[in-house]
Amino acid sequence: MLRGLLARRIADQQVLALIDRILDSGVGVLASEYTPQWFPGDDLFTPFERPRGLPIGNLTSQFWGNVLLNELDTFVAQQLRTGAYVRYADDLLLFSNDKAQLHGWREQISAFLNGLRLVLHDRKTQIYPVETGIPFLGFRLYPLYRRLKRPNVIRFKRRMRKLFSAYADGELPLDRVQTSINGWVAHAAHGSTYRLRAQLLGGLIVPRRGER
Repeated sequence: MLRGLLARRIADQQVLALIDRILDSGVGVLASEYTPQWFPGDDLFTPFERPRGLPIGNLTSQFWGNVLLNELDTFVAQQLRTGAYVRYADDLLLFSNDKAQLHGWREQISAFLNGLRLVLHDRKTQIYPVETGIPFLGFRLYPLYRRLKRPNVIRFKRRMRKLFSAYADGELPLDRVQTSINGWVAHAAHGSTYRLRAQLLGGLIVPRRGER
């Protein structure tokens, strides 16, 4: 599906050949986590024969995702006419004052995505009152502020311990440790996290080389 969309937009055969090589490098990467999905027109074996996956860590994967999901953006804007719509990578939000309308949009989007050989994540595709907070991109969004989700904080604490351990063992330079911490701080700063950041980083002690 993705190759077909790209081919209609790009005429240069060398570029298409390069795209094929990049996409093929990601096929089967998540095979062990794959749950077979059958779509209209599939036979019994199609889900196991269909190429799937994107190269993990390759910056072009963000581009491929946007190329594919541009079809969804167009559908939502021109067919559903939802008005308020936000998408970042494969996370999306729609807003309405009518709960029944939101359920209807979810069904229509699910049916549209079948044509792209994609499915919605059942557990994560939920309808929330905005007053109770909406989980999105590692935050819980409220009308007037944003909270960082607890699992995000726990993962950061674990990563800090691993970074300091690697630095103490001489496996990482200090600037790499600092860059990783700065990246998380920049992300967390998008929410109401001043006290949290002060608590986590205020008394931070960097171990010396050779000290564990």
